[in-house]
Amino acid sequence: MTVAERLRSDITAAMKAGERDRVGALRLLLSELQKAAKEGDGDELAVLRRERKRRLDAAEQFTGGGREELAAREAGEAELIASYLPAELSDEELQAIVRDAVAETGASSPKEMGQVMKAAMARTGGRADGKRVSAHVREALAS
Repeated sequence: MTVAERLRSDITAAMKAGERDRVGALRLLLSELQKAAKEGDGDELAVLRRERKRRLDAAEQFTGGGREELAAREAGEAELIASYLPAELSDEELQAIVRDAVAETGASSPKEMGQVMKAAMARTGGRADGKRVSAHVREALAS
């Protein structure tokens, strides 16, 4: 079952349960997936990650502006989107991937971070945020 099919069934269930906010968030997400598919970008997980990041950024902006109720709504939508994403890698798994990427590229200094990031991000399969990977790569190259 694709993510879009799962979203459609969840929209139906949310409509029957009378959850208006959830229906709205799921419809917007489905719309973004359909738009990406129409443009030729068939990577559903990339769309979900992008939309989740947008919600988290918006929540941060609302919090900074003193709009806690809007920040909570955006954070809730980000959590909802995260439920459709595969589980995040643990720190131990991520460290092992970074160690392998460093060994593969032969990197020894922070100047070669780009090469290591490219190899590490390819291995994570979208199951780790770029900021987390970057922090682990910096740590590995600094030692």
